[in-house]
Amino acid sequence: MPLAYEVHEVLVSDPEAYAEYARLAAPTVAAHGGRYIVRGGNGVAIAGDAPAARVVILEFPDRETAVAWRASPEYQAALKIREAASTSRVYLVDGFVP
Repeated sequence: MPLAYEVHEVLVSDPEAYAEYARLAAPTVAAHGGRYIVRGGNGVAIAGDAPAARVVILEFPDRETAVAWRASPEYQAALKIREAASTSRVYLVDGFVP
């Protein structure tokens, strides 16, 4: 079963509230077997346009675990804060299995 990556492009409108979201979200990611691969890195264009927002990439053991984390009650509390403090595009991609 391939790893799954949840990719976030986040435009933060309320940095203070977003910091609270990040504090609350991190333990829920770990509790679901996930880890941060990128957490707000400085995106630089190599081809095309650079990301217009903060980039966050999470790695999960598989797609089912990523979906379960996102739907979990403990993450929902943090998600409400993020939705009020930012706008984002979020998508899930499967990792490569050679």
